[in-house]
Amino acid sequence: MLSQSTQQQNLKPQQLLPVETLKSLNQRSNVKGILQLMAHLMVMGVSGYLWGSQVLEGWLAVPFLVIYGFSLASMFATLHECVHRTAFASQRFNDLVAWWAGVLSLYNSTYYRPYHKWHHRYTQIPGKDPELAEAKPSNWREYLLHLSGLPWWWGKLQTYWELITGQLDNYYFIKENNREAIIRSARLQILVYGSAIALTTALGHPEAFFLYWLLPLAVGQPILRFILLAEHTGCTYDDNPLTNTRTTLTVFPIRLLMWNMPYHSEHHLYPSLPFHALPKAHQQLAPYFQQIENGYLKVNQNLVQQF
Repeated sequence: MLSQSTQQQNLKPQQLLPVETLKSLNQRSNVKGILQLMAHLMVMGVSGYLWGSQVLEGWLAVPFLVIYGFSLASMFATLHECVHRTAFASQRFNDLVAWWAGVLSLYNSTYYRPYHKWHHRYTQIPGKDPELAEAKPSNWREYLLHLSGLPWWWGKLQTYWELITGQLDNYYFIKENNREAIIRSARLQILVYGSAIALTTALGHPEAFFLYWLLPLAVGQPILRFILLAEHTGCTYDDNPLTNTRTTLTVFPIRLLMWNMPYHSEHHLYPSLPFHALPKAHQQLAPYFQQIENGYLKVNQNLVQQF
């Protein structure tokens, strides 16, 4: 019988799962997707209510602001899953949820789809992977600045300005036939934000947009940055999916709000797998991965120890 190392040498990474196993895991489900979305929205609704309703006063409300903020920021994970069109069996529903999840998390799904497709095609390849355009932190100042979310906010302002004004020449991953759809989508998203501000102001609550979206999202961003740093930082700069991506074993609340994205090595090896299949895939694929870590604290601790 062949040893595991010998089998790994004889198989391409994408062949590690048997065809029948992969076929079974690839089954998408509207029911599982809707239940997952409802759970995420329930966390958002309850924590948002406890933050904004003044049921709890002063510092007692702050933990719910943090939970609410992270539930908003982690709508990025919802968008990510829907952009892959694996959250639901319905492609139309995937696209609809992706767009509104982007509104909540300040991403644009129409733009993110080609960006993320290019990231998967050229993961960790310098000069080709668009995620490498932002350098990873190499000292404490860069690390704390990254966690603050300030570079992310500045990048969003720049990107949305270029999208709504049609300045897409530097976005090498956007094909010519996608340009108009991306411009329209970005303009519509900005219109949604403007309409929300106008409506809340007309209703006598001009502070609502800031208190119930902008501030919580800013509070949630450092947690999301802390988590996303683990996906590829410190991994190999090559096209080997067994070494260029990290899976992080973490607690259920994080896995829930991140739609199982912590199983990131499994996702990159088989992007077609829906979120609910990743834990099962992990059971079979874990022995092959070089980058598996117990917890995000450990990943970030290892990162800062290299400064």
